[in-house]
Amino acid sequence: MTASQLAQAVGRFEGDTAAMVVAAVRTAERAFLELDACDDVIDEASETGRRIADRLAALLAAEATDDILVQLDAWEATSARVRATDATRVLLNRILGREDEARQKRPAVRRLLSSELPNLPSAYTDESGFEDLIAVAARGEELAPQLREAHAERLGTVADHLVRVVRECAAAGFAEPGYSIESVHEARRAHELWLQCLAERRRDLG
Repeated sequence: MTASQLAQAVGRFEGDTAAMVVAAVRTAERAFLELDACDDVIDEASETGRRIADRLAALLAAEATDDILVQLDAWEATSARVRATDATRVLLNRILGREDEARQKRPAVRRLLSSELPNLPSAYTDESGFEDLIAVAARGEELAPQLREAHAERLGTVADHLVRVVRECAAAGFAEPGYSIESVHEARRAHELWLQCLAERRRDLG
């Protein structure tokens, strides 16, 4: 931090170096206190995020669709509370000369694509081929166990991914705003994919 920046932070003292130093110390103390308050928000959000991830894992397994949406809304609100402290943290770290220390490498948010999910077996696409609907129906019954397993695997894969996105963002404390926003978007997108897989299973298996 330069002398000019210090003067701007604590005020101008017309050559009274001692007074400026005292004011600088007090400014730094206040900055650290406010930064600690911001860190408390991050720590609380991280703990909240972990609890939400645990709840989501249980709710996805139980297919409690309405409650899942409530938890995602709560997680997004938690992320927004941390982002509301971003400007304050940036300013305080600048005053304290900790910009390089505070600058974090942005983690990557892995996306899950529907094309990565296991394929669903179908009698209509069987390589052996069938000439009549009765044969197709019989083949469908034969494939039913595989179809149930494939649906379960698809739902499980998406659910695991969604919970992982929430858990990893919570572990990072939501502190990197870009990563936090991307995580929210990916969790919402994964939730839509999970609902799609659920609808497909109901269509195929009732």
